[in-house]
Amino acid sequence: MTVISSIITSKLEKIMKKFTLFFFIIFLSLTTISSSNAGINLSDAWVGEPDSGFRDVKLVTGKKYMVSSASQSSSEAGAEILEKGGNAIDAAIATSLVLNVVEPHSSGIGGGGFLLYFDKKSGKSIYFNGRETAPSKAKSDMFLNKDGKAKEFSEAVKGGLSVGAPGLLKNMYEAHKKYGKLPWKDLFQPAIKIAQNGFIVSERFHNLSVQISYLKDFQETSKIYLKNGQPYKIGETFKNPELATTLTEIANNGIKSFYNGKIAEDIVKTVQNSPINPGYLSLSDLKNYRVKTGKLLCKTYRNTYNICTMPLPSGGVTLLQIMGILENFNLSKMTLNSIETVHLISEATRLAYADRNEYISDSTTIPLEKLLNKEYLKERASLINPNKAISDVKPGNFTKNSKVINSNKIEPPSTTHLSIVDAEGNAVAMTNSIEYFFGSALSVDGFLLNNQLTDFSLEPIKNGKKVANSVEPHKQPRSSMAPTFVFDKNNNLVMILGSPGGPRIIQFLAKTIINHLDFKLDTQSAIALPSFVVLNDIVELEKNRNITKLKSDLEKMGHKTKEIEIVSGINAISIDNGIIEGGADPRREGIAIGF
Repeated sequence: MTVISSIITSKLEKIMKKFTLFFFIIFLSLTTISSSNAGINLSDAWVGEPDSGFRDVKLVTGKKYMVSSASQSSSEAGAEILEKGGNAIDAAIATSLVLNVVEPHSSGIGGGGFLLYFDKKSGKSIYFNGRETAPSKAKSDMFLNKDGKAKEFSEAVKGGLSVGAPGLLKNMYEAHKKYGKLPWKDLFQPAIKIAQNGFIVSERFHNLSVQISYLKDFQETSKIYLKNGQPYKIGETFKNPELATTLTEIANNGIKSFYNGKIAEDIVKTVQNSPINPGYLSLSDLKNYRVKTGKLLCKTYRNTYNICTMPLPSGGVTLLQIMGILENFNLSKMTLNSIETVHLISEATRLAYADRNEYISDSTTIPLEKLLNKEYLKERASLINPNKAISDVKPGNFTKNSKVINSNKIEPPSTTHLSIVDAEGNAVAMTNSIEYFFGSALSVDGFLLNNQLTDFSLEPIKNGKKVANSVEPHKQPRSSMAPTFVFDKNNNLVMILGSPGGPRIIQFLAKTIINHLDFKLDTQSAIALPSFVVLNDIVELEKNRNITKLKSDLEKMGHKTKEIEIVSGINAISIDNGIIEGGADPRREGIAIGF
């Protein structure tokens, strides 16, 4: 096996990172729920991960397989499984479990995720939906204070109230039962070894530990993730023997203990007896958790490609809307990251997000076919003036339940993604999350519990009407996670990708697809290209990159702009004529490994 990676230390000075962390925390604390439904709003948690610098990451190529994930050790674990004869599902499970150990602040078995699988032999794809669900005793007003007003996110996130029934472990188990090749037990060994022996604390791990200052308020979490009450320092060794024990139990005996045994009892006890915000999760919620599976949501792009992504409640619908609007313009004849293309993509994004904020939730009443109709998206595209920003972006006018409205919500960015293709051509795109950094801050048996219920709108009623994305028993909250496959017109898989980043995920993926398909950049260059994101109707330009030169011209067109660190975490693979390209985002710690 050949491991190709080049990781150069950050070019930004450490003092700048400290200031970034400080202002990020202040910004988050001031974020409140907005009453507007159109456009992209502050209340949709348009906050990002604190800047970790920008590495020099080289393109990785191979002819046999590829693994791209958020850390070197996790990519190595996936590659190791593939070398032993495992397939993409096997490698994805091993990779995900190692991420639970080395990135506990971003994902793990106490959370959930979406998994897409492409079976090369049959030519078919399937999704596995392991997103967290609300407890059976959840109440629509559970996030309201005594005065009837919604809690601030910073108040709601901590403790048991925000914990949904975790689905990641069962998601992986069901996928392995259907498609796995190697024994279940074997897939846990890399993670168990690292949890026992430890790993070197990175700058990102340290910075996030500093940021979430309330970890110390939870005894079990403090014992595991802090050292003498203080964040682990960069370069120190972090061990988690308790997690190693838990993973060994699950490896040897399956998931029964987690969903209907001692681990389940520990989870419920921890949630219901949380010192802050005790929650409603019960043993029956865990025992009755069910993984959903089905066909991917697909739409053609320029009559040449078929973009297939996760259906609702994911961000896939909005991704397909952005691409459906943009296919009405010949991007390949334009200049990459020019004022023309940045304006066009920004406007398409604003139009798609206006629809998202108005209509998208985990609901059966969404006008999905209309939102993705080619003629409708062509009409949306016609609203774009090539020389001027739309002054007031409105959602499409569809018939809607007059008693239900949508509402924006907090959706922070702590997530991870992995992309894998094996020697047989099978592939996995998998995005996992515990929601906010360190989730609910509650730990059980060595792993952190999610705070995914804060992905619901915290207010159940607005202007006298029910909020579509409000909390309901057994319901899944809306998500921006959108693992994605791209096929050519002959059903050959050409791209596998996904990213963390909260509501920014959708835009990160659109950017990468456009850069590769329309502008023909290689996978790594498509990921690393300077970013711009439309947030709160402001075009944010990636700080310290040459995209900022467009600031003045964009403002002349009527856009509001600002320069900001934009920390994506894209892990992508592309396939062309037998050559596999792997890329990892230079803004985080991931690498691609290929052979």
